[in-house]
Amino acid sequence: MLTQKFPEIQYISPNFEQYEKEYNLSIDALRNASSLAAQQESINQIYSLAREIETMTSLAYVRHSIDTTDEYYEKEQEKIDQLSPKIQQLTTEYHKVLSESPFRAELTEIYGEQIFVYASLSTKTINEEVITDLQEENKLVSEYDKLIATASIDFEGEERNLSGLTPFAQSTDRDLRKRATDARWNWFASNMEKLDDIYDRLVKLRHQIAIKLGYKDFTELGYARMRRSDYSAKEISTFRDHVYKYIVPIVNDLKERQRQRLGYEKLEYYDQSFMYQSGNPTPKGNPDWILNHGATMYNELSPETKTFFAFMKDHELLDLVNKKGKMGGGYCTFFPTFKAPFIFSNFNGTSHDIDVLTHEAGHAFQVYNSSHFEVNEYYWPTSESAEIHSMSMEFFTWKWMSLFFEGDADKYRFEHLAGSMNFIPYGTAVDEFQHRVYAEPTMTTIERRAMWRAIEKKYLPYRDYTGIPYLENGGFWHGQAHIFASPFYYIDYVLAQLCAFQFWIRMQEDFDGAWKDYVTLCKAGGSKSFLSLVNLANLKSPFEEKTIIDTSAKIKTWLDNIDDKKL
Repeated sequence: MLTQKFPEIQYISPNFEQYEKEYNLSIDALRNASSLAAQQESINQIYSLAREIETMTSLAYVRHSIDTTDEYYEKEQEKIDQLSPKIQQLTTEYHKVLSESPFRAELTEIYGEQIFVYASLSTKTINEEVITDLQEENKLVSEYDKLIATASIDFEGEERNLSGLTPFAQSTDRDLRKRATDARWNWFASNMEKLDDIYDRLVKLRHQIAIKLGYKDFTELGYARMRRSDYSAKEISTFRDHVYKYIVPIVNDLKERQRQRLGYEKLEYYDQSFMYQSGNPTPKGNPDWILNHGATMYNELSPETKTFFAFMKDHELLDLVNKKGKMGGGYCTFFPTFKAPFIFSNFNGTSHDIDVLTHEAGHAFQVYNSSHFEVNEYYWPTSESAEIHSMSMEFFTWKWMSLFFEGDADKYRFEHLAGSMNFIPYGTAVDEFQHRVYAEPTMTTIERRAMWRAIEKKYLPYRDYTGIPYLENGGFWHGQAHIFASPFYYIDYVLAQLCAFQFWIRMQEDFDGAWKDYVTLCKAGGSKSFLSLVNLANLKSPFEEKTIIDTSAKIKTWLDNIDDKKL
């Protein structure tokens, strides 16, 4: 358990040679063990070694992302980009030996079946032949991350990064919104060739890796990487059809309500994130003020969240404020040696600051509660399960939104629920784009952007980019980091959102019962597959057509009963 504050944690650059030597000795001991007890001892040693190196690689990533201009951690990240495929290869060798254990039945009784499911998928994602390719893949992703993080845009008399433009893009001054939005996309347009080139190399490289591993294309490999075990691309395709049929029309209506609420003839591209003529709800204090109110909120939500958030705050395991050179976005990671989560974000004075405080805290709360597992693979579930924790926490904290937004709390709640619905078609569009990209890896960059624009028109027909050629020609996706870094991840948010909506519906009638199931879900970590975890939490599968119909209808009814013009 962690005893010091985050800045005081000593970073020790990973010694891979020593790690490899000790790890291989433990694998040999596991392979040659003549008793269940001896195998368990070897398994424990393997996980202990893995926890140590994972803690240091996570620590390096966090410190690099906090300041991408720090030369020491930039070099450490480059080193880790080279090492991580080799570490993965060792893990896969462990998984092979584990799968062949003569004591598999007994180990299943102790650890559960899911570790063997993960082991089976792991062995299909890597071999010695693709190590160099995986290193190059990591390098390209880091190249994208740094390009985005170091964006410098002269706007309103200051040099700003992309996150720093967001408050201006939500201004009540329509002209300022337009200029801020144009400044963002002009930067992307000026870097279009670089962004297209990075992604084109990633697509071709991933296809090459898949072919070397015996797949026809990257899609099936991508699913194995995501550890998806109880659904395939076929179920996802049907799910996308359901989104198009049942949710796209609801979102189109919400966008029409937004247009009427704002009193515009049409919603321009720079109006999409602007919700009310009086201005979007914003936090009424600075980051320290937000953090203190966050502590009050989690103190009151439950005894479990009180203990958790005190741990995070006392050990300074949150880096929240946007600054020059900081990587964009937000994330939660974990230092397994210390059983400590870490939250990274870029506060910029918008309601997104509160979304991050709840969303990433949902991730952190889950891993904090599942850090008891002896099996490292169980710390985190698969990503669509993990996003249930984060998106549901956004709703469980609704009661406390007046702490942050004061008189605008109702504006926030409407915007948040409507925005969650608005997201679903976008997330689905990203997924369809990725499936088509990896099915046709030789597509040109021009064809790829044209394909994105066609998919965008299908799922988000209200988006009108007249006057901005970069977006008209399909460049919007360049700003979505998941497309570059985590192929096939994005539909996980959509699946999870349908589950989080179910928690929201249940908490209207039985908050305590819904919360109890949520905590049970968090404690289960990654010990079960996605659909098994959904069942454990007393939720319905989002793959069932009826789930989408019933859930979206209840959300629509609540939104329809709000007179949003008075907010």
